[in-house]
Amino acid sequence: QVQLVESGGGLVQAGGSLRLSCAASGISSSSNAMGWYRQAPGKQRELVARFTSGGNTNYADSVKGRFTISRDNAKNTVYLQMNMLKPEDTAVYYCNAPFQFINYWGKGTLVTVSS
Repeated sequence: QVQLVESGGGLVQAGGSLRLSCAASGISSSSNAMGWYRQAPGKQRELVARFTSGGNTNYADSVKGRFTISRDNAKNTVYLQMNMLKPEDTAVYYCNAPFQFINYWGKGTLVTVSS
């Protein structure tokens, strides 16, 4: 059974940093195209950053140069380091893992950036 558990969200001032974690079970973080998405109030869920199946990374234009996705295969965990946070980064952040034709999601962690 695949489970994704996010942590690390919270309240931070603009310009600050947070690191989100996604602990995976039932799949391997090293061999899957895992990633992070976010959904702000009243908006659709959007890609933030992800690993591709080939091991490369994709970032939304809005976070390039500020956010970094990484993974620790020994811990089966994917991280999202978020620097220079802006109020418009406020959203619920979800971990995602496509696996065997099913898209798995965590329950999300709330990030609130105050101005």
